[in-house]
Amino acid sequence: MGRTSRKKRSTLANRAIIASAALILGGGGLAAVNVYASAGEGSSASSHGRNWQPVRQASTIDCPEVVNEIPEVPDPARPEVDRELAAMDTQITDAYREFADRRDRMARDPQLARNAVLDPLEARRAASIDRIATAIGRTAQRPEGLGSLAPCSLRADDEGGGEGGDEANGPSDEPTSEPTNDGSGEDGNGDGNGNGDGDDQDQDQDQDQDQGGNGPEDSDFVDIQSVRPDVGTPARLRGASRGTFTTECGRNQNGKFNPDNVIAAPGVGNGAHHMHDYVGNQATDAFSGDDDLAAGDTTCRNQGDRSTYYWPVLRLQNGTAENDADADGGGRDQNTGEIQTPSQVTLKFVGNPTGKVTAMPRFLRIITGDAKAFTNGDANANASWSCTGFEDRQLKDKYPICPEGSQVVRSFAFQSCWDGRNTDSANHRTHVAFAQDDGRCPGGFRAIPQLVQRIVYDVPPGPGFAVDSFPEQLHKPVTDHGDFINVFDDRLMRKVVSCINDGRKCR
Repeated sequence: MGRTSRKKRSTLANRAIIASAALILGGGGLAAVNVYASAGEGSSASSHGRNWQPVRQASTIDCPEVVNEIPEVPDPARPEVDRELAAMDTQITDAYREFADRRDRMARDPQLARNAVLDPLEARRAASIDRIATAIGRTAQRPEGLGSLAPCSLRADDEGGGEGGDEANGPSDEPTSEPTNDGSGEDGNGDGNGNGDGDDQDQDQDQDQDQGGNGPEDSDFVDIQSVRPDVGTPARLRGASRGTFTTECGRNQNGKFNPDNVIAAPGVGNGAHHMHDYVGNQATDAFSGDDDLAAGDTTCRNQGDRSTYYWPVLRLQNGTAENDADADGGGRDQNTGEIQTPSQVTLKFVGNPTGKVTAMPRFLRIITGDAKAFTNGDANANASWSCTGFEDRQLKDKYPICPEGSQVVRSFAFQSCWDGRNTDSANHRTHVAFAQDDGRCPGGFRAIPQLVQRIVYDVPPGPGFAVDSFPEQLHKPVTDHGDFINVFDDRLMRKVVSCINDGRKCR
């Protein structure tokens, strides 16, 4: 495979850049500050006798995550609550599209941003939140205070939720006083309608087309060889469960994709607004119930494993249209480029460093990572990016630039502790937990086999790829995530537990 070609970014030395400040909604106001910067002029450069203080331009929409604030949802209310939560994701997607289409105009006219995007979005979110509270209130106490989560804001790329530049993750990008113009759609001129002229404007438009207009940008990548080794594991105690069970389910060579999320948005088509790879259960879509999954075909070699394993696809950002270029989850949701089939997928279940594991219940659902970590913050982020030959160096909020001969690796170590009662929870998280730093499960949780998922890609070295994401998440690496539904039959699950607890390596 040849190296992906990319346009070089324009520099401030070649032309003046006119951009706008970040648009931040705080309290009841929206503020904007115009910016002027050109070659040979510092941050206090004057234009017509006025001084301007450059800051970042707004790049995305930031909305509070309602699902994290919802109490336990009664079973009768769950379908309606799930539908409304999915509808709120669609509301953000639609609002982001409106914002992206008129980014430059909104930068010059803050009231347009409020009138055309923020106020209508708040109204739609408020109505959905009210319906959620009403649905819960029919059979339980109506939750109060959710309405405060309706307002959203516009905010700049460098206010994202990722860690962004601790030593283990490589060098950080220091905030700059001049707005950059890298054609990624995350600055004032990067939406294909920039204020540049001549070759520079064409160049920005070309790169914008390559990347779908909303990322990633070059600063989302780091040379893996510059990253400090940082992998550590808890010491194993005498009673540790040291065995493994590996299930072989292929690499999605048959190309099963859809933009659904049967865990987070059951019964809602295009609930993810990005495309997923699937291996294992072939009956999985938004409308699959437990009976459908139990009866579904599987790509797993051991037919006792009909589990569902899925994750966002990875695409080359090379300007080549995929079959979904005009489809939900693809081009309509600003996910563009050639979908890459992994060169290797490993699905391994491992034990606990402090004791034995117990069987996980059938139809247990686990989401690891956070598809909205860029705006939510990294509290639930669990992305790990690396390169073959360098896997002692793991990145959380950067994509790796791998040297020639090395392949990109993304991995997920799923939650390994279960509450002993529930196969799912209202926010799809609280029924499972990660082990503590010493390897023990939190109080009230028991250790179960831990799914460790490793996906390898043979892509050209350097920037030029990205995972699918919700449009407003700008394809940030910190948003990577994985989903799992356990559909092992009882006999095979007993074998998994026995192999792990007895210290054997099984398949």
